[in-house]
Amino acid sequence: MFFGKEIPISVDIGSAYIKIARISENRTGSELTLFDYIEMPLGTIVDGIIEDKGSATQALTDLVQKNKLKSPNAILSVSGHSSVIIKKITIPKMKEEDLANSIKFEAEQYIPFDINDVNIDFQITGDTYQGSDQMDVVLIAVKKSIVKDYLDVVESAGLTPVIVDLPHFAVSNIFEHSYGLFENETIALINIGANSTNMNILKNGVPLFTRDTPIGSIVHSEALMQEFDLTAQDAERLKRGLTIANVQPENAEYTIISASEEIFADVQRSIDFFRSSVSEEDISKIFLSGGVAMTKGFASVMAERLLIPVEIINPFNNLKISDKVDETMTRQYASLATVAIGLSLRRPGDR
Repeated sequence: MFFGKEIPISVDIGSAYIKIARISENRTGSELTLFDYIEMPLGTIVDGIIEDKGSATQALTDLVQKNKLKSPNAILSVSGHSSVIIKKITIPKMKEEDLANSIKFEAEQYIPFDINDVNIDFQITGDTYQGSDQMDVVLIAVKKSIVKDYLDVVESAGLTPVIVDLPHFAVSNIFEHSYGLFENETIALINIGANSTNMNILKNGVPLFTRDTPIGSIVHSEALMQEFDLTAQDAERLKRGLTIANVQPENAEYTIISASEEIFADVQRSIDFFRSSVSEEDISKIFLSGGVAMTKGFASVMAERLLIPVEIINPFNNLKISDKVDETMTRQYASLATVAIGLSLRRPGDR
């Protein structure tokens, strides 16, 4: 517990928005004491790579100043199809401290980058099977240059980074906190942002398959902007089911669903790869998060196309909401907040 101590804020720097949050612990449970967001200029971040540090820094600085945050510790996430590797490997059973000393050697066999150019971490998920002398490990490698860029932005905004995580695990954290483990079921947590899709397939809370692909709701924005000659801001409004002059809602919905087929096909390919290479078990349910979940009709059509039930994650389940937090914002932007809320559950010293 962090009674009387400074609670870190979480910072989720995405392609379309930066989100911040804070969860405090008290004697009655977990309480959300901060949630806010700010839009990012188009093209600031592409596939997890910060293309414009100045714009990203200014946006985060504005958010920090708006909420009057005074040099707090920060937990952040990094992502990127071309910069982050998450791989489940099987190795001889050993103690965690022994693996920590040998992980660099183990990782060299699986990482397609120079081992000196990446930060490496791992999580032991258990024995390969009961009585086995092998164990399963989730191996994570992130390019140092990417981590540095994110740290530079956070530090330039006056924050002090204390934890760097990945969105996949942030979503898993808040899902378990909000919904439990779904014991003996195989489920898929799919987080779709503007330029990326993060998939994490779990059974009993243990990752079976993790994948990043460079596709997201930008396909909706581009289709709407081209079809109706709109600004990016008006395209965002249409995606959320709002009205725009001279655009019929049914025409906008048709354009969005047509563009969604590219995302559905990408998710289906990942699921097919999981079934062919990891497990033939059926996925009982998809839990969806990210900005795309705010797109009208997306979740229901996704369920029809993939023939798997789809539910939008509500990260505010099992959380008390402080009077300091705008309740309307938590209702309207719940799916957008999922990674930030999941990061907020982390504490320095956690594995």
